[in-house]
Parts: sequence; C-alpha cells; structure tokens
Amino acid sequence: MDLRTLRAFVEVVRQGGFSPAAKTLFATQSTVSKAVKQIEDEIGVPLLDRVGHRSTLTAAGDIVFQRALRMLAERDDLLAELDELRGLKRGTLRLGLPPVGSSTLFAPLFATYRNLYPGIDIRLVEYGSSRLEEVLLSGEIELAASLLPVSDGFEWQEVKREPLVALLPVNHELARRKSIGLPALQHLPFILFEAGFALNRVILDACRRHGFEPTVVARSSQIDFVVELAAAGLGIAFLPRMIAAQRKHPTVRHVLLDEPDTDWHIAMIWRRGGYLSHAGRAWLDLVRGTGGKT
Repeated sequence: MDLRTLRAFVEVVRQGGFSPAAKTLFATQSTVSKAVKQIEDEIGVPLLDRVGHRSTLTAAGDIVFQRALRMLAERDDLLAELDELRGLKRGTLRLGLPPVGSSTLFAPLFATYRNLYPGIDIRLVEYGSSRLEEVLLSGEIELAASLLPVSDGFEWQEVKREPLVALLPVNHELARRKSIGLPALQHLPFILFEAGFALNRVILDACRRHGFEPTVVARSSQIDFVVELAAAGLGIAFLPRMIAAQRKHPTVRHVLLDEPDTDWHIAMIWRRGGYLSHAGRAWLDLVRGTGGKT
C-alpha cells in the first residue's frame, strides 16, 4: 500500500462514503473504490462494512484507519520540515575558509548571513587553501574559499581579485620603488606562510618561472606575525594589497609586485557535480551579491 491509497481510505471514513470522498480528493468514485479495494486485497481482510450508501469500519479497518492517520501526519510533518529547509529556517552550512583574508572578506558576510538565516547552523573549518581542497573533496565540507586556479574537480564562483604587494623595511633601498619584480628580490630572504597556503604556491611558481628558488627564512600562519618579521628586517613578505593595507606598520613599506599571474584571485569552490544544500546556495548568493566589495 502507498500513501495515496491510504489517503483515499481515510477520506472515505472521514466523509462517510465513497462519493463525498471522491469530491474531496478531486477523483472519480471508481478511483477511490479501487484504492480501498487495493488495500483490502493486500491485507486480506475487509476494511469497511458497506450498508447501502454508508460505510462503517470493521475492526481491521479501525486499526488501518488509526495507523493511516499517523502515517499521513508524519508525511505532512516531513513536507513541512522540508519546506522549512527550503525556506532556510533550518539547515547546516559546512564551510571552509583560509586564514588569509577571511576576516576582511567573510566576517561581514557572516553577520549578514546570520541575520538573514538565524536557524542555519554554520560549521566552519579553517585551513590553508590546499588543505581546504582536500577536505572539500572528502565531503567534510560543501564549500570552501580558495585561490584560483583550481583543478577541474571543482566548480567556482569568484569573490575577489587583488594584486600582491611586497613588504619591505622602509629603510631598504628597494622600498622607494612604486613596483617591483621578483628578479629584483631573488637574492633576498623570503618570509612565507605555512605549508598548505595557496599564496605560497603563487609566489614559488612565479619564482620558478624566473629560474630561481628563494631562500625561505621563516614561515607562519599568522598575518600579523609575518608583518612583524618583515618590519624586523628578517626578509621579504607578500600579502594581497587589501590585506596589507589593513596591516599597516610604521616601519614597513608596501611595494606593488609587478608579476603576471600572481594576483590573489580568491573564489568560493565546490565539488564539480556535487550537491549544494539550500544553505550553501544561499551563501553563494550572498557572496555574489557583494560583487567583490569589501
């Protein structure tokens, strides 16, 4: 038996007959009769005692009727719960963000998202972009922010594109330049982020295109610490221009990095062909609506 036949049977009982039940269900009387007969054939006992135009429940019919009411109520509850999910009254957003740039780009969006959808549970993980791509492919999260380009296994939606700047001590001779290329920096020590940060890949790939491997003297996952190391003269650090502008230091100069294919090009990514929840789609819509503004 299925829910449609149970619905027909319940309406026969509620309406007191096949004809009024058919009108309620917008069906023919024959269709309603066949539905009830199907249930009776399946369980092997009559459900209704038919006397003239009236039908009363048998003992078996009363059991089926009570059970059918509960089953149909569960169905209605299920549909209502799914409607709440579609209306973003409930659900979970499983999101991965990198440490670099998230406070600037995504913290304001978090506040807006929370105000719009207070019933959504946000589960956040924070890793470098390379690690985020791994956990995204494993299904632990459904969306992540990562630097482009990404592999063909992902679909993506652009968030922001910014040039990089080199962080140099103000008294360094190269700090007076308006822009600088990596060849001019190849004999200087570099300060990079921890392994797994896609920004490292951008810098190191650009260096290799010029035929050199930089000397890396320090690594950190903390932007402020990287800035302080550059200020102390330990080496040259690199940040997206908008992030560097928010981390101004009196003894550090920001010099535009004049290199092709080194922009900090960040996007929201998800598994190609993977399912995106209503909560995830709402996050993408919100990100798209910012137009890359900060």
